[in-house]
Amino acid sequence: MMTMQFSHFPAHCPGSSLGRSSDSPCPGAPVISIRRSTSVQVPNNCSSAANGQGALYFGAGNICRRFCGLKLRILESLKIKHPRRKHRPVDEFKSIKTQEKDELAGHVEAAQSAERASTVNFTKDSIEEGAGTTSRAGESSSEQPQSGISEEVVASIDSSHLPQMASSRYPVNHIGESSLSIAVIGATGELAKGKIFPALFALYYSGFLPDNVCIFGYSRKNLTDEDLRSIISSTLTCRIDHQENCAEKMDSFLSRTYYLNGGYDNKEGMSKLNAKMKLFEGKAEAKRIFYLSVPQEALLDVASSVANYAQTQKGWNRIIIEKPFGFDAASSQKLTQYLLSKFEENQIYRIDHLLGKNLIENLTVLRFSNLVFEPLWSRKYIRNIQVILSEDLNMRTGKYFEGYGIIRDVVHSHVLQTIALLAMEPPISLQGEDIRNEKVKVLRSIRKLEPSDVILGQYKATHGDEVDVKTKNRTPTYFAAALFVDNARWDGVPFMIRTGMGLIKHRMEIRIQFHHVPGNIYRERIGHNIDLATNELILRDVPDEAILIRVNNKVPGLGLQLDASELNLLYKDRYNVEVPDSYEHLLLDVIDGDSHLFMRSDELAAAWNILTPILNEIDRRNISPELYELGGRGPVGAYYLWAKHRVQWAED
Repeated sequence: MMTMQFSHFPAHCPGSSLGRSSDSPCPGAPVISIRRSTSVQVPNNCSSAANGQGALYFGAGNICRRFCGLKLRILESLKIKHPRRKHRPVDEFKSIKTQEKDELAGHVEAAQSAERASTVNFTKDSIEEGAGTTSRAGESSSEQPQSGISEEVVASIDSSHLPQMASSRYPVNHIGESSLSIAVIGATGELAKGKIFPALFALYYSGFLPDNVCIFGYSRKNLTDEDLRSIISSTLTCRIDHQENCAEKMDSFLSRTYYLNGGYDNKEGMSKLNAKMKLFEGKAEAKRIFYLSVPQEALLDVASSVANYAQTQKGWNRIIIEKPFGFDAASSQKLTQYLLSKFEENQIYRIDHLLGKNLIENLTVLRFSNLVFEPLWSRKYIRNIQVILSEDLNMRTGKYFEGYGIIRDVVHSHVLQTIALLAMEPPISLQGEDIRNEKVKVLRSIRKLEPSDVILGQYKATHGDEVDVKTKNRTPTYFAAALFVDNARWDGVPFMIRTGMGLIKHRMEIRIQFHHVPGNIYRERIGHNIDLATNELILRDVPDEAILIRVNNKVPGLGLQLDASELNLLYKDRYNVEVPDSYEHLLLDVIDGDSHLFMRSDELAAAWNILTPILNEIDRRNISPELYELGGRGPVGAYYLWAKHRVQWAED
């Protein structure tokens, strides 16, 4: 044996959980770097390196394994104290302190954690397991080494030792900039595969996601990173209007996407997710988004686990929750109270993808940025407002017969939010909270629905492949109603709603009809139906996004004949761009902290107060849905409701 005095040396041993060295005679052997001068006993068959550094290299076979005992003697000589812990996976590394850049070069590839770390403690139990055993790194001991010398032990971790990371190197934030971590909980579900991941890629492709972003897919399935990437890659598409570097961008996006099998214990799963996020984030500012794409019955457990085990302390945390937001007023209130016990209101984003349509944003833009409309926006000039949303047979309808129905799924969020944006007073700014303050005032002013002002429908059940067969279920698939906002601006103006499934066509539009011209001198030239000459503003999203204004004009030629024509702004003709998907819009709003298209808790409660009387009547079987043909125009009763309130029916 000989004694070597050195300040830094690499020591190699195969099968360990520590870092790798390319110049070791034992391929893939780990490296332990020890700073500050100390003395250890080294076997005589160890060769020394140049530049005053010693490299412990052993022969082949079991000689390398003998170094595991040497590691223990080194650690004991340094008097590093540690608690005895059971063997666990390496992904529970809590703290790794980086060395100076010049000393790390060529020797250590740092895997950082941002919490309260400074050293890595190796347990004696793990060391004695020898080659092929994974050691655990725990939090640093608060006690200083008794020798009085400040030693630092840095372990470079190969990313292949992290669970599910065998196919790719795990990202580490070396640049020290703030990072964005996005976790999709329920990553193998249809919503995640079909909407969330494609929307995230579209944002990344268009430059709306930072370079320092990492996306985590989380579910209970036993998959690898490559499995998840293979699943979602087939759903990713580049912009039609600009496809430069499409393949390169897609590869770059997929390389930032990782998978975590959370198992059936969300507490343990979220702890693992937190550890991986810390490893990526380093010590810089951290931003985290958790998209809870999970069934309603799993929402509370997942949300609680995220709150308790996965939130960062170095930046902001935001959670996204999918509709429906409760089954009724009571269940919604309990859900809200529970979420507010775990998160702040400004952390919660209740998403409704229909509110991400360009049509919805145009409501406020047209009204508040055009002088021609704002002075007319009241009962003095507006006769009625119609909100129309119909879905054809291509839409999935299974969930409507699981008890939620179209009232809870569409009317409670999308329709009422649309009316709130239409009818609200001008906000003091475009900040999300200022807009939500005005929206909730409208919702609180809406009169509770009367059964006489409501028409329910259900399409006739068939045995076709496209629809459900639930002949005894009373859950409505069609809803028509007349709403009234009891305030000074809108007193007496009917807001007519009709929305349904399995109708003749997919249609989404808002129609604002104005009063007739008082004392119209052209009345005799208009014809017998003066309603045909009503001025109208139409905001259409489907089938073709457009803004139309119906005006009266003279027909060219001799004589005086009037015609009602449409001034048409068709988006596909005016703008040669691809309209982003609504999920892109809403996800970008979450990243930016813009909450105006997301329901606040008080908005949620106000919406339930409007609909609760009708839901109670349905539960008491005092209202029965009217059957209508699939592919038809809906219940006949809706026509009578429109006639009752003297509103012109907009033909399909």
